Amino acid sequence: MRLAATATGLLLFGNAARAADISVVGLFPGKAVLVVDGAAPKTYSVGNVIGSGVRLIAATDADATIETNGKRLTIAIGEHVNRSGATGQSSVTLQADGQGHFITQGQINGGSVRMLIDTGATMIAMPAADARRLGINYKSGKIGYASTANGTAQVYVVKLDSVRIGDLELSQIDAVVQESGLPIILLGNSFLNRTDMRRDGEQMTLTKRF
Repeated sequence: MRLAATATGLLLFGNAARAADISVVGLFPGKAVLVVDGAAPKTYSVGNVIGSGVRLIAATDADATIETNGKRLTIAIGEHVNRSGATGQSSVTLQADGQGHFITQGQINGGSVRMLIDTGATMIAMPAADARRLGINYKSGKIGYASTANGTAQVYVVKLDSVRIGDLELSQIDAVVQESGLPIILLGNSFLNRTDMRRDGEQMTLTKRF
């Protein structure tokens, strides 16, 4: 079982006037320990109804997936997802790790990935192993070159159909694929520049602009 060092909150807006506030405080395969509207923690199994129109549909030791109003939201420990049905805006709040890095679970082209926020990267940068796992034919992309800590590296420029963190999803994002020297996907400015980014201490909030 995995317990959250800081509670992960999800604020859901449905058809009702009142919002349901759901925090994930524990995760293990097939079950999630949730705090709903400030009540005592309760263990929910996959398939359980959490509130009106809200259902837990998946849980692993890393994240929980909740369905509300026909939309699915995947929440990793350390994240806060806030969605406003009134404006259509969506945002995600990330918690820094012990080294001050913002690392998040997300999805690229529908596949699960782990990404590091990197404001110094021009585009999303992806290891070739992740590109192959996601079914991206990166070698058909345009060849380019990027400066890295180990010198200049050849990269392949591709277009990603979708990139998603929590409830924040963007389409048609430029990225580069690197065949060596990159241990994790870097979420760079081709994604970040389409959001309003706000840093508050150990938290970073990204809100969709377009």
